[in-house]
Amino acid sequence: MDTLSYKTKSENKDSVERKWYVIDAEGEVVGRLCTRIATVLRGKHKPSYTPHFDAGDYVIVINADKVRFTGAKWDQKEYITYSGHPGGQKRTVAKNMMAKKPYAIIENAVKGMLPKNKLGRAMIKKLFVYAGDEHPHHAQKPEDFKF
Repeated sequence: MDTLSYKTKSENKDSVERKWYVIDAEGEVVGRLCTRIATVLRGKHKPSYTPHFDAGDYVIVINADKVRFTGAKWDQKEYITYSGHPGGQKRTVAKNMMAKKPYAIIENAVKGMLPKNKLGRAMIKKLFVYAGDEHPHHAQKPEDFKF
């Protein structure tokens, strides 16, 4: 019998190589953009994807204030926060959220697409969203991400 061993390689902290990517969000639809971002943060775009390990890359999103929604979502989509106190629930429409915190629209969407556990909380820390077209991460030599 042949003794070839075809072992599946599993990523670990010694073997993972993380890259930095820049994504320009200008004119992009929020949901479609954020699914791609979540895929990169999880590491599913790599052939060495390991579900139980955070092997994803870092993502820098610029021009978050120039994203778009389809349909009537600017007036109908609501973001709900709750302080934990009675009467502490607040609702913000997407149009008002864009005026106050344009980066929060992308952060909320991506966070909802990641696992709801310790692994997901580690993945969201690799996301950096900026409203303008400038970012302070030039020292990491980020590459443009091709969709």
